[in-house]
Amino acid sequence: MSIIVVDDSRSARRVLCRELQELFPIEDITIDEAVNGLEALQCARSGKYDLMFLDLTMPVMDGFDVLRTIKAEGIKIKVIVLSADIQPKAQTLVRELGALEFMCKPLDCDAVLEVLRKNNFI
Repeated sequence: MSIIVVDDSRSARRVLCRELQELFPIEDITIDEAVNGLEALQCARSGKYDLMFLDLTMPVMDGFDVLRTIKAEGIKIKVIVLSADIQPKAQTLVRELGALEFMCKPLDCDAVLEVLRKNNFI
């Protein structure tokens, strides 16, 4: 499985990447990082990734625009949105745009594991 973690916060990316590596210790998994929405979109278009963890608030292109473009272009990638913005409107919009899940920051390992199991990644 190939995963891309997209967040403008280096520390947030590192924490999630470390958690994912612990959840998949013996499986063949590739975890890459992107720092903004434009990089995220380039990764999605490459067809290389099965799953994207996507922050909503980023420079260059935000997560909402990434989701809109993925949907408009019919790009095949599963997206789990990460955000500190817990407003119901944001959660509803990301689901309408095709996200599998909306996870609130800060993340904890158990919540990540639960979402991955729920969506048959584990």
